Amino acid sequence: MKRLSVIAACVAAGAALTAAGFYAGRSNGHPGATSPAAPAMSSSNAKERKVLYWHDPMVPGPRFERPGKSPFMDMQLVPVYADEGADAGVKVSPTIQQNLGIRLAPVRRVELSASFDAVGSVQFDERLSVAVQTRVPGYVERLSVRAPMERVRKGQALATVYAPEWLGPLNELSALKRAGASEELIVAARERTQALSIPTELVRQAEDGGAPNARFVLAAPAAGVIAELGVREGMAVSPGTSLFRIAGLERVWAVAEIPEAQAVRLAPGLFVQARLQADPTQAFAGKLTELLPEISANTRTLKARFEIDNRNGKLIPGMLLRLEVSGPASMRLVVPAEAVIRTGRRAVVLVSNERGSFESRDVTVGPEIGEDIEVTQGLAEGDQVVASGQFLIDSEARLRSVTGSLAAPVREPASAASMPTSRPSGVPRAGATQ
Repeated sequence: MKRLSVIAACVAAGAALTAAGFYAGRSNGHPGATSPAAPAMSSSNAKERKVLYWHDPMVPGPRFERPGKSPFMDMQLVPVYADEGADAGVKVSPTIQQNLGIRLAPVRRVELSASFDAVGSVQFDERLSVAVQTRVPGYVERLSVRAPMERVRKGQALATVYAPEWLGPLNELSALKRAGASEELIVAARERTQALSIPTELVRQAEDGGAPNARFVLAAPAAGVIAELGVREGMAVSPGTSLFRIAGLERVWAVAEIPEAQAVRLAPGLFVQARLQADPTQAFAGKLTELLPEISANTRTLKARFEIDNRNGKLIPGMLLRLEVSGPASMRLVVPAEAVIRTGRRAVVLVSNERGSFESRDVTVGPEIGEDIEVTQGLAEGDQVVASGQFLIDSEARLRSVTGSLAAPVREPASAASMPTSRPSGVPRAGATQ
C-alpha cells in the first residue's frame, strides 16, 4: 500500500508540470515552439545568398536553372551563388599558392634598344675593286706581280707592255715637229695619239725629239691586293682584256645572316661594333649599309651587309666577326617570357586582380628580349601576372566553371533530349530530373 501511494503521488506531480507548461506556452503566444531563433536565422542566410545557376563540377560547361541530379555523373548539381559569380576569376588561398609554387611578377616599363648580336664573315668591298686593262694590242714583256692576293701600293708597277701599233703615230708626230709643220698638223697628230690611249709621257718624249718608245708600264691605280691575275709574262693582250683586278682593303664587308624576325627591325645606317672572333679585344667600327632582298628558304634568314673600317689592314676576307648591332632605344612594357601562354591563335596571361583572384587576359606580344618578352597590348604597367603555376590555376578555373579559363570557348555538340543545352543569353533550362 505504501508503494502504490508513492507512485500515485509522482504521476500527479508530472501531470501538474505538464499543465503548467501548456498554460505558460499559451500566454507567450507560441504554442509548441521550442527554438524559434534557429529557423529564422537559416531563412535569413538563404535569402542573403542568391543562386545564379546549378552545375556539375566535373562537367562545368552546362548550366541548369534548378537543382537535381547531374545527367553526366552520379552526383547532385552544385549551386553557384551570385557572390561567387561576380568575380570573373578564380580564387586560390595563399597557403595553396605557396604549396603550388605560384609566383607573381610585375609588368615593367624598361628602356630597350633594338640591339642584337650576330656573326658575320669578312668579304671584299666590291665598291673598291678596280680593273686594270690595256686599250691597245701588245705583249707583256715583264710582269712585276706574279701571284694573286699580293698586296700592292697605289702607283706600284704591275707589268711592262709593248704596243707595236704606237710606233706609227709617235714617229709621225716626231717627224712633223722636226720638219716644222704647221700647228694644225701637229695638233691633229697629237689627237691621234690620244685616241690610241698613248701615255702622255711617251707623246711628250716624241715631241721633244727623242726616239719613239712603244713600251709602257701599267701602274696600280689603287692600293689593295691582287684579287684576280689574268695575264702571264710573254702573253699577247688585246684591247679590253682584264689583266689585273685589285680589291681595296680600306673598307671591308661583314655579311651576316639575320633571322627574319629580327631583320624586320633593321634599317640602313645602324651602327655596329665588330670584334674578332679569335681576339675579342680588337674592335672595329662600322654601320649597316644594305639588306639584301633575298631570304633563305631553309634557314629563314636575311643577309645583311655591314661596312667595316679597315684602314689598319687587320681584317682579312674569310675572318669571322662578332657583330654587336645597336638600334634606337625606346620605353617598352615587358613581362617574363614564361608568363605568356600561347594557345595557338592567342597569347594569354593570368593577372592577379585587386580582389585577390586570378583572371585570364588576352595580350599582344612582341619580340623576346633575353628572359623577357615585350607586350604591346592587353596589360598596363604595374599589373601582377602569374609567372609560374598558370596551368594549375587554369585547371581550378575549369573545375569551378569560371569564365577566365585559358582555353577558347568550345561549342557544345547537339545531344539527346536528356542532355542539357545552352542558350546564347540567359540561363539554360535544366535537363536533369529532380
